[in-house]
Amino acid sequence: MDNEISENETEALGLSPEETPEEVKDVDLNSAFEAILFLSNEPVPISFFVKNFEIDATEAKIILDSLLDEYAERDGGIKLVEISGGFQFVTNPKCGSVVRKVLGFKKKEPLSKGMLETLSIISYKQPIVLAEIDELRGVSSRMMVSNLMKRNLIKPVGRKELPGRPLAYGTTDEFLRLFGLTQLSDLPKLVEIKEFSFDETEEA
Repeated sequence: MDNEISENETEALGLSPEETPEEVKDVDLNSAFEAILFLSNEPVPISFFVKNFEIDATEAKIILDSLLDEYAERDGGIKLVEISGGFQFVTNPKCGSVVRKVLGFKKKEPLSKGMLETLSIISYKQPIVLAEIDELRGVSSRMMVSNLMKRNLIKPVGRKELPGRPLAYGTTDEFLRLFGLTQLSDLPKLVEIKEFSFDETEEA
């Protein structure tokens, strides 16, 4: 997220276009944080608030935690969540089906078993090349990798020093958002996972 506050954003915060980001410090921080989170279409990291409000990370986290608690207690149509390295407003899951129906949103197709298997391997073994994924799955994964890239769940992250210098793949911020993770270290440890259970029956 850009650290500069746009003209539209200043107006949404009740400021005139002539005012600068420094004036934001004079407003109630809880309200200002809430307004910025409302305007953002992606997770806003703590570092954004620290830099633009010239406060320390502890104070910023206290304000954000209070907003998290406020929206959790309210349990309304929107929730504030900590996800993908930042904080973001999302639709309350209990309203999801109604919102999709009323606004005509199409529900995303679920990931197939093959896609889930491939994504699981990439998430734990990244950076990993296609040949390594194929070896672990015992079947060609080229189509699975292509479909996951179309869903913006994985991306090329460089090349490995192997013959032909093949592309290596890793997960994206969209992957973190989809699974409600703040960072990759939030993934359960492999030793803690007794088995993977996939609801979908579609094979690779």
